[in-house]
Amino acid sequence: MSNSLPLDGVRIIDFTHVQAGPACTQLLAWFGADVIKVERPGSGDVTRSQLRDIPGVDALYFTMLNSNKRSLSLNTKTPEGKEVLEKLIKESDVLVENFGPGALDRMGFSWERIQELNPKLIHASVKGFSDGHHYEDLKVYENVAQCAGGAASTTGFWDGPPTVSGAALGDSNTGMHLAIGILTALIGREKTGKGQKVACSMQDAVLNLCRVKMRDQLRLDRVGHLEEYPQYPHGEFSDVVPRGGNAGGGGQPGWVLKCKGWETDPNAYIYFTIQGHAWEPICRALDKPEWIDDPEYMTAEARQDKIFDIFATIEDWLKDKTKFEAVDILRKFDIPCAPVLSMKELAADKSLRESGSIVEVEHKERGTYLTIGSPIKFSDMKPVITGSPLLGEHTDEVLTGLGYNREQIAAMHEAKAV
Repeated sequence: MSNSLPLDGVRIIDFTHVQAGPACTQLLAWFGADVIKVERPGSGDVTRSQLRDIPGVDALYFTMLNSNKRSLSLNTKTPEGKEVLEKLIKESDVLVENFGPGALDRMGFSWERIQELNPKLIHASVKGFSDGHHYEDLKVYENVAQCAGGAASTTGFWDGPPTVSGAALGDSNTGMHLAIGILTALIGREKTGKGQKVACSMQDAVLNLCRVKMRDQLRLDRVGHLEEYPQYPHGEFSDVVPRGGNAGGGGQPGWVLKCKGWETDPNAYIYFTIQGHAWEPICRALDKPEWIDDPEYMTAEARQDKIFDIFATIEDWLKDKTKFEAVDILRKFDIPCAPVLSMKELAADKSLRESGSIVEVEHKERGTYLTIGSPIKFSDMKPVITGSPLLGEHTDEVLTGLGYNREQIAAMHEAKAV
């Protein structure tokens, strides 16, 4: 494997906080970028103290979103702090922020000023809604984004309210989208020599993940029903995409089914998908060979009005099998399925540990902690995940790199600029 990472030499000013922005910059740090997290002296990112499990120590909320970064504490309200930021902008490639509208302008660092300092700098922003949107002044958090982006209206059961997902569709998902935008802008700069502004709104990022539901809306508008949803053929459709419970949603009926132990284990379930090409193996696995050529069952159309009866039969087959035993049997028949895994099970998963998807890293105050590693795998590199920085841990190091001497750094500490 190569010792050099693709983003070695790329310097990123990380003005982000909480989750969406830090998820973006952490990904880039994993791939070699020098990410300098700029934080307010004395407090830093609010997630350092949110949901703490150890008093007085950086919370897991912070540590799991800020690995591989350097922390610079900087008071940009002071003249000295503004001078440091100017120097940093001149020597960096990307500035990432998730401030409210106009915040950078009020700090004295408008886009025009940034371009004066460094015309090659890429300015990347996480927003709640896109510029010009009629809700652009709204403050947006994870669940707000899921509702505004269409995810909540299409999640849950048809007889219940809209439901948000436990996955960070609004936050981390937006960060991943913004990272793609930053990398694209960096490649573009190689051709033009100029930086540019890049933005991703949380609403847009959620909407992008809901494209199949927009597909279903367009189909519903045209034909008035959606044949792969549980409501078909006996239910009624309104003029909006309904909530489909645990249905597959992609033309392959699927459902969450109980396994042995479900009475006491809330996750003793598997997800079972009935794909057309897998129908014969499913019948053989269930010991129902008579279904293979039965006209009442042999096509997806024929099965749709009996789909819950079929799932009930499968669930009866599952009742004496744990979710792991069931999947081990079903995968031999090449049947799409998976156990419903809890966070506790995932944290202990040997395969995820070996692949680097879950890693243990050292922290100077909390010791070893578990965190999520890179979900993206490469043939010629393996990102090494390091612990998150303490507040201001690299302040003097960064200042020295910007050309400040020991006396100047001491004066900035005295002036509470850093």
